[in-house]
Amino acid sequence: MTRSVVTFGSFDGVHVGHAALVRAAAVRARDLGLSRVVAVCFQPHPRSVLRPEAVPSVLSTRQQRRHWLAQAGASEVAFLRPTPELLAAGPEEFMAWMQAELCPAVVVEGQSFRFGRGRAGDMRLLREAGARAGFEVMEVPPVEVTLDDHSVVVASSSICRWLLASGRVADAARVLGRPYEVAGVVERGDRRGREMGFPTANIHWHTTLPAAGVYAACAVLPDGSRWPAAVNVGERPTFAGRTYTCEAHLLGVPAEAGGAIAGLPEYGWPVRLQMIRWIRDQIRFPNLAQLLDQIRRDCLRVGGAVGTATMAHA
Repeated sequence: MTRSVVTFGSFDGVHVGHAALVRAAAVRARDLGLSRVVAVCFQPHPRSVLRPEAVPSVLSTRQQRRHWLAQAGASEVAFLRPTPELLAAGPEEFMAWMQAELCPAVVVEGQSFRFGRGRAGDMRLLREAGARAGFEVMEVPPVEVTLDDHSVVVASSSICRWLLASGRVADAARVLGRPYEVAGVVERGDRRGREMGFPTANIHWHTTLPAAGVYAACAVLPDGSRWPAAVNVGERPTFAGRTYTCEAHLLGVPAEAGGAIAGLPEYGWPVRLQMIRWIRDQIRFPNLAQLLDQIRRDCLRVGGAVGTATMAHA
């Protein structure tokens, strides 16, 4: 079996800390003349077996994770299902499995890496096993990120979830190294936006939504085209709604009669919303005219915010 450089993790969101692990693995593989850089993802999260009531919200789909890990330098992305049998394996059993399945020349991890039943294995134990079995262990330091309020945090999936829950999508982008994406599929809504002159794509989301509010986003369509989007997340208080929704009004996109996007079916197509900036809280307007005035102002702000972000990432 071809020897490999391996890194393990959940890699949810593939933030800048994850990317640093994979880049270090790719550099080490190149130094050793190896072609296999394997990122092993636990999916679903091990808590789905150990503590189902405490499973964290999902920041990325399997397809997104595979794409971003490959961008960072992984030649292979393997998804490992955390079965009860696997999670019951002790550290020695886990390392025996790793050597048999992946033939590691190098294992690259962060200082907080744990493995085996009860998270009993740590970096010290991994180094001892490597010395016996003939594989190198490389430790990558955590990556710190400065947020908009000048606080400094260690990049992690947990801090990204916390930022999203607070509506801080711009700070989440700093942790991820790119805008956070809500991935989903367009489905039929109540068509109220069309009646108001602001047709929206109603999104059945697959990844975590940010806090309720109005956001500037960039919508990525199936053909790869990108359009500014005003995104509303929440219950639409002006209409006394109780259903939590994610709706995107795309600015400037060619539309057919009735509001459908030209060249696309009315429903059932995938979309990615790259969340750029929080615009405002949701509020209840006293009448429809005031709501429409505010939507027009929101769209102006969204166009400016997305245009600035596009220039910044060009």
